[in-house]
Amino acid sequence: MTPKRDHGGGLDAAVAQFGGGRAHWIDLSTGINPVPYPVPVISADAWAALPDQGAMERMLIAARRLWHVPESCDILAANGASALIAQLPTLAPAAQVHIPSPTYNEHAAAFATHGWQETDGPAQAKVIVNPNNPTGDWYESKDLTAKLMIIDESFGDVAPERSLVAHAAEPGTIVLKSFGKFWGLAGLRLGFAIARPDTIDVLRANLGPWPVSGPALQIASAALSDADWANQTRVRLNSDANRLDQMMTGAGAQCAGGTSLFRLYRVHNAQDWQNRLASHRIWTRIFPYSDTLLRLGLPGPDDWARLGSAL
Repeated sequence: MTPKRDHGGGLDAAVAQFGGGRAHWIDLSTGINPVPYPVPVISADAWAALPDQGAMERMLIAARRLWHVPESCDILAANGASALIAQLPTLAPAAQVHIPSPTYNEHAAAFATHGWQETDGPAQAKVIVNPNNPTGDWYESKDLTAKLMIIDESFGDVAPERSLVAHAAEPGTIVLKSFGKFWGLAGLRLGFAIARPDTIDVLRANLGPWPVSGPALQIASAALSDADWANQTRVRLNSDANRLDQMMTGAGAQCAGGTSLFRLYRVHNAQDWQNRLASHRIWTRIFPYSDTLLRLGLPGPDDWARLGSAL
């Protein structure tokens, strides 16, 4: 049976239950940077023509430089990390997989779809989310213990010095990167897999031609090359995460983890907290496996006062 896939977002359902229109709501249920990278002017050719291989290469060169990808590795870009996650279980015959939980549930769903069985013990495959969503825990080299090793660093750009990307040069190891979280452009749908060329060749064949749109190639090339914006953004995210912690603990919540893109809190009744904030048109994230955990993304620059009033 495929595990239930619960996610942040779902703002339409919140609107239907609590009223108002989407424009009246503050969506804090995701971990997406609320101050996105400023989108450059997109050429008319990027919209009208099929994606150009030269544009793809320019983007991948920028990605390789930013993430310090080992020279022996290849990079594959796709229309979101989720498109790659769905393909990863096909890299080996179905067996047992270890996915330390709680974590992002698309990995378990993908492996279950392809006939794998989850286990808490040693397994032929292992998935770690680094840093973990929602706890924010980081992993180390000693945690890479399976023949097929998947390292999901969708939120890893908040602290690149803690990346495990160097291990992508090892056989059977795949590192995933997400563009939408840190750069705040989730609607662009862009993700990356980094691994040895033989592994990337298998994934590339499954995706088919033109897996990334022309506009996405242009935007990502600019963003991945902009080191100053990335450094300034990390400073701002850390400051805003501390500010959110102060507001939430002042309202009675306890810090339980997270990253500088989302914060996790322990509260007496998570459903009550979600409903109370929803009555102020502020949407948050709760989890089916916990009655006490509440996750909030960072408010945008104009949303802090409203969150403070709701608390």
